[in-house]
Amino acid sequence: MSALEPLPVTTSPTKERVAYLDNARYWVMLLVVIGHSLTQFTDMDSARGVYVWIYSFHMPFFILISGYTARRYMGDARQVRRIVSTLVVPYLLVETSLQLITRHYTGEPSPLLLLSPQWLAWFLAALFVWRLTTPIWRALRYPITTSILISLLVGLIEVPNVLALPKILGFLPFYVVGLHMTRERFERLADPRIRAASVAVLGSALLICYTYSKNWQIDWLLWKQRYDEDPLGATAIEGMSQRAELLAIGFLLTFAALSLVPRRRSITTALGGRTFYCYLLHGYLIIFLKLQFDLFDDMSRFGFAAVVATTFAALVVANLLMTKPVSVVFRPVFEPKLTWLFRDIPKPSPTTPSAGQTPEPTGKRPAGTP
Repeated sequence: MSALEPLPVTTSPTKERVAYLDNARYWVMLLVVIGHSLTQFTDMDSARGVYVWIYSFHMPFFILISGYTARRYMGDARQVRRIVSTLVVPYLLVETSLQLITRHYTGEPSPLLLLSPQWLAWFLAALFVWRLTTPIWRALRYPITTSILISLLVGLIEVPNVLALPKILGFLPFYVVGLHMTRERFERLADPRIRAASVAVLGSALLICYTYSKNWQIDWLLWKQRYDEDPLGATAIEGMSQRAELLAIGFLLTFAALSLVPRRRSITTALGGRTFYCYLLHGYLIIFLKLQFDLFDDMSRFGFAAVVATTFAALVVANLLMTKPVSVVFRPVFEPKLTWLFRDIPKPSPTTPSAGQTPEPTGKRPAGTP
């Protein structure tokens, strides 16, 4: 990546959705649902390779895009309201309900651990923390280097799972790099030579994972244990080396996948604009099928056929959960307006910059604004 450019110094009005980003969200959401579904079959070689391949870059991909879309966060009243309604409220709702469902079947966790996300809601907590810390990454001279050092060092110490802090700090470099991405950098990835190399890189990675992953400790891909903790059991040097390798692989495969994302508007664009609902809802279905019917245990005896069937079913479910009827039904639940909770936001006068904005000198635009 070339020298860092200044981050935007003003908030911006809501703009038309970018087809490229929604297409990217669509394809990575398919990987998320497939990966979560195949978690039940990781003891099988036919599923383990695909699982490891997906987990080596699907969250780095999602996080980098999240960083890019958050690059204008300044902490003004409008943005704070948005964080509460689309991150805090969904987090509390999803984490509480999933823990209650799990406790109904297994008796755990008891008591409820609402500030220690057990599964899906960790990403909502991460987005909340990353978004609030965005001003820090604006102020630092070497933000990417700092985030990488934090990621490497966090595995050396005991960090409580409050709001999934170990994962938040481990994945931090992908968010910070996303903050410093520009449209021009994304466009460079569309170069035909880069796309051809990306196909080779992703294909080779899948082949390597499928061939050798049976001997790998896949808990490294969860980014949450200390290096010396079971089942990792690594020394400090081994742990930091493995984490550095995962960072490098994550960035390489993420940029390779981003280069292959279509730029044009299509049916995947509309579906990609609704990945939020798919992400939150698919976990309920997986947990219900697993705990109520033991479906995945029953299917495992069919071996490779079970993996293929589960993958196909995950694709169908993911697409259904990204349809408009689902968003219409669940938007009031997962994205409540909460007008009763917040004060009215006064409209800024033409001569007064809004909260979080820097006045523009006449005839000039702030550095870093497109």
